[in-house]
Amino acid sequence: MKKSFLLFLFGIAFTFSSFSQQTIVKGSVLDGTTGEPIPDVTISIEETGQTTKTDAKGEFSFTENVPLGEQVLKVEKIGYLTKRYPIIVNEGQTVDISGMTLDFDASDKKDLFIISISDDNLNSEDDGLTDNISGLLQASRDVFLNAAAFDFSATFFRPRGLDNANGKVLINGVEMNKQFNGRPQWGNWGGLNDVQRNQEFSMGISANDYTFGDLAGTNNIIMRASKYRRGGRISYASANRSYQGRVMASYSSGLLEGGWSYSVLGSRRFGENGYIDGTLYDANSFFVAVEKQINDKHSLNFTGIYAKNRRGRSTAITEEVYNLKGRQYNPFWGDLNGEQRNSRMREINEPILMLNHFWDVSSKVKLNTNIAYQFGRIGNTRIDNGGTRLVEFNGEDTYIGGARNTDPTYYQRLPSYFLNTDDAPTAYDYEQAYLAQQEFINNGQFNWLDVYSANVSSTANGYNAIYALQEDRIDDQQFTANILLDAELAENIKLNGAVNYRSLKSENFASIKDLFGANGYLDVDFFAEETDPNQNLSNLAQSDIRNPNRIAGEGDRYKYNYEIDANVISAFAQAQFKYNKIDFYVAANVSRTDYQRNGLYQNGYFADNSFGKSEKAEFSNFGLKAGGTYKLSGKHLIDFNAAYLTKAPSIRNTFENARQNNELINELNSEVITTIDASYIFRSPIVKARITGFYSTFEDGTDIGFYFTEGSSGAFVQEVLTNVDRRHVGGELGIEAQVTPTIKLKGAASVGQYVFTNNPNMYLSGDDFENDLSYGDGTVALENYHVAGGPERAFQIGFEYRDPDFWNIGITANHFSNAYVDVNNLKRSGRFNTNLDLITEDRYREGGNISGYGFNDYDPIVARELLKQEQFDDYMLVNIIGGKSWKVGDYFLGFFATINNVFDQEYRTGGFEQARRVDYRSQIQEQTNENGPVFGNRYFYGNGTTYYLNVYVRF
Repeated sequence: MKKSFLLFLFGIAFTFSSFSQQTIVKGSVLDGTTGEPIPDVTISIEETGQTTKTDAKGEFSFTENVPLGEQVLKVEKIGYLTKRYPIIVNEGQTVDISGMTLDFDASDKKDLFIISISDDNLNSEDDGLTDNISGLLQASRDVFLNAAAFDFSATFFRPRGLDNANGKVLINGVEMNKQFNGRPQWGNWGGLNDVQRNQEFSMGISANDYTFGDLAGTNNIIMRASKYRRGGRISYASANRSYQGRVMASYSSGLLEGGWSYSVLGSRRFGENGYIDGTLYDANSFFVAVEKQINDKHSLNFTGIYAKNRRGRSTAITEEVYNLKGRQYNPFWGDLNGEQRNSRMREINEPILMLNHFWDVSSKVKLNTNIAYQFGRIGNTRIDNGGTRLVEFNGEDTYIGGARNTDPTYYQRLPSYFLNTDDAPTAYDYEQAYLAQQEFINNGQFNWLDVYSANVSSTANGYNAIYALQEDRIDDQQFTANILLDAELAENIKLNGAVNYRSLKSENFASIKDLFGANGYLDVDFFAEETDPNQNLSNLAQSDIRNPNRIAGEGDRYKYNYEIDANVISAFAQAQFKYNKIDFYVAANVSRTDYQRNGLYQNGYFADNSFGKSEKAEFSNFGLKAGGTYKLSGKHLIDFNAAYLTKAPSIRNTFENARQNNELINELNSEVITTIDASYIFRSPIVKARITGFYSTFEDGTDIGFYFTEGSSGAFVQEVLTNVDRRHVGGELGIEAQVTPTIKLKGAASVGQYVFTNNPNMYLSGDDFENDLSYGDGTVALENYHVAGGPERAFQIGFEYRDPDFWNIGITANHFSNAYVDVNNLKRSGRFNTNLDLITEDRYREGGNISGYGFNDYDPIVARELLKQEQFDDYMLVNIIGGKSWKVGDYFLGFFATINNVFDQEYRTGGFEQARRVDYRSQIQEQTNENGPVFGNRYFYGNGTTYYLNVYVRF
């Protein structure tokens, strides 16, 4: 008995001895103004690689492998000034540094950044030619990614050549990328800058706690009421980029008695013009988050976002138009009764409702359940000039119609048209060319008076509308639900997992927004084959043969009307391991995707394949990834990531022409992606640097385009590419040096090559062909052509000065090169060497494969020069940013400002070849005509000198 008692005492003594010998560093972080705890602050022990975050009470601790001796704690969070605390760690002792404070960073560029990306990204929604992924980089402190986000984005630079569809944007753990095209719709949460500061970003395909991710990175915007510090902010901004003014006010309660917290924000952005003429901006945004901390384990958060915005659009222009009107020219607007009116308006109104449940199952296991519902509409207007009038002639119905194109840049209105030997009414008609030039220079805007006059005259004679303002609508209802698991299996092992479900019900239709003084619009296709203006319209002309010769009024649906049902269910699991010398992770995901079209109109061209439900497109996909960080020392690290995944095509790239029929794209497959990157990272108190090499391949991609062809084959077609392979290879460098306490030098570089690696399959479909149409061997010669999308090379040098008296200034010089025009695929198919004059119209209409009708004067050497991809000129942009803040009592007052493109550099950010005149002979004429091409390449031009000024008060 005595022996047992002694053993018991010895055990207790040993236990206490073990605890007393444990080395611990712990503490807490408070807001320097309010004294409130700050959650999600990153705490790191410099030069060791050890990092943790504060919890909801602002507390943290290091308990494993704590280094001894003199150490430096780095305390940082976006929106606050980073601090460093020296500590001395002795073996077996606890270092408690509770009550550390962080002060608000009045000069933080975060607010500016969200504005420059979300609001200036004018053309990315539809064409994919000008979009960038910089919006994903908001939360990063990485030197290179900061340069990409703040300075390179003006050129539509894409890190690693990737666009928005290759990255994931989440809000409170819920994916926000659209299923239609895979891209996030930034306008859905635009104008909410002050409540978007809490973000978690994972670069590339690296480990992420919420989702498997994608190659361009993952950004989770945390919009929980309890995560906002208590206080308010009022600001006013003035700019000349996308809008002219913005007012914003927000307030967050912090944690109140009873476990409640809330946050609210309201903002308005407005302007008659951005930098481009006629780009009206009208946006109102509201946000509310309410959270109830039920007990120590459960918390419930509601988030509501309403961000309605309406803006005038612009477009790419040819060099001829640029030389006549300049880079700020926009053909979509014109003067109406003394006010600007844009014919191409884009309106987004898609509220988001979200409910999040947070359950701390234990100190080691957390479960997060989310449901979200997004609904509303996206509308894009344009002029419909295919109006057809029903009249009576000799006692019979007669149809007449077909109005002239209203576009001021329509090729028959420009000087080059009259200087073209084939198409002009009189060859080399210099007088008409001069008159066209003067008319365009002096009256080159959209003529609203002509549109109204034509319709009023038609109505007065008892006819229908000739013109109408068409709105292409997408009315979506999206439901999302997921469960996220975060479990600490051991001190050094973490498990993440998720199950996600997304369901989309999408209505797609055209409606009449404005009849311009007319009473109705005849819903038929006047240009339909076999339609004789002197006889009754055939079924081919009907948008819906179940409702023939319908007269549509304002607000009515017409032309096309269909639904898309889409469902995605996915799951992922990830394990993260942390050791003294190496951290690594492995992850896998699986998903099931299906799309189905339900036609509500029976289109005359596709009477047997347009009404009712289509075949269901189904895709099963998976992904595997792994990566790690090897710590050579506290200063030197090697990081690597690799992944292999398959990805379902978007809705946009699944149906040949969803507006008219149920047809799925031929040979439809999931894209196969392989990627690897490796980085060397150096970190010291003075210098931080990262150099990365990356290599990615994309196989079995699909893409679809819509355009008019020229000549005897003139038709509106759908161009379908399948089996598209690409390779993206390159390197990134970011380095900064804190040379003095107030001066920082920095540099960044990106060098890449993004090319097609095969000759994809291509065919055309359309209502003019009985069967899909292809030329030659049915492929398009794209191998070794560059993938368009911003410059492949970007370099930056700059410095920042931060004065202890709370003012700062920074200057960067940025050089860009190796940007390419987006090539036309049809031009590089067998169509280029096909003489359609040798083909009967019946043979052409029959479709199928067309080959063996080459030009007898075809010269391969000349052809190679004609098909050379245009490379844009190099250019350099200089940007300046600065700010100042003051503390007056309990208030912070301040401003920050930027000037972009200080020296007003003119440059092209992108462009594309037109699809008209794509054969060998017409290209010779286009490219050798001394008076310039009629259908030259279209370009997007970068802004000249622009500014942004924000003044604010924080309390």
